[in-house]
Amino acid sequence: MTRQASREIMMVRPKHFGFDETTAESNSFQNREGAEQIESISKEALSEFDAAVFKLRANGVKVHVIEDTDSPVKPNAVFPNNWVSFHGEQTLLYPMLAENRRWERRTEILDELASAGVSVGNIVDLTAFEEEGKFLESTGSMVLDYENELAYACISSRTNIEVVEEFCNKTGFDAFTFDSFDKEGLEVYHTNVIMCVAAKYAVICLESIPDEQHSTVIEALEKTGHEIIPLTMDQMYSFAGNMLEVLNDKGESTLVMSQSAFDCLTKDQIVQIEKYSNIFSVEIPTIEKYGGGSVRCMMCRVV
Repeated sequence: MTRQASREIMMVRPKHFGFDETTAESNSFQNREGAEQIESISKEALSEFDAAVFKLRANGVKVHVIEDTDSPVKPNAVFPNNWVSFHGEQTLLYPMLAENRRWERRTEILDELASAGVSVGNIVDLTAFEEEGKFLESTGSMVLDYENELAYACISSRTNIEVVEEFCNKTGFDAFTFDSFDKEGLEVYHTNVIMCVAAKYAVICLESIPDEQHSTVIEALEKTGHEIIPLTMDQMYSFAGNMLEVLNDKGESTLVMSQSAFDCLTKDQIVQIEKYSNIFSVEIPTIEKYGGGSVRCMMCRVV
């Protein structure tokens, strides 16, 4: 059985981070205010990235850092969890909605990880679905419960149910699909914005899920022994759902989140989490504002 908490993660050091008009069409969490300051935004994002990696490593988290390439320009390269996932004997490549995000799929990254001892295995390529206009952006589109082999996925323009089912066919996971909407009534673009599944608990914004689907989502999580920690819609907008459980070098469970996510949690929510995990936060305001994703999106589980 695969352990739920990540023991090693991959992060991509961005060359040209910035606000992306293309992805903003389906990501309401991106903020274009001040986006014309391209050079300073890129520099600030790089500083935030380096500080996050330093802090993670200093706290015993194993991080594989991959350098982005200068060309082509990839403003979202800092979010590698959207194009690949690792499953021991196989590695999956995913169909992505935005054409400029497809440039992030670099086979040399897999070679670099393999040379560092990461098991890459057989490549399962799902990218042909792009030709049909069907997309699935890896562990952004799906939140995976590895121990119970469940793939939670809220359906959106970036998360097609047919591709979810194909992922399940290839990996042995079972699909659990539902709907999720933001404050404007639009589909939430990625499931990992609304929920995080750790080994013993799940943090989830039930407010974003239609009332008639609440009971089935709660039942699925409770059936697998997860304590549910509900988030408000406002907390979701502070990226409190965008977290990842990792193990440090002492084997201790740590829940990684951004500083904005931590700052919006209540004392009771912190107490609930700390029954199971240490809490670890990093400051990435520039990446969150212009990228519309948070620290979970920056961390790709490799083991």
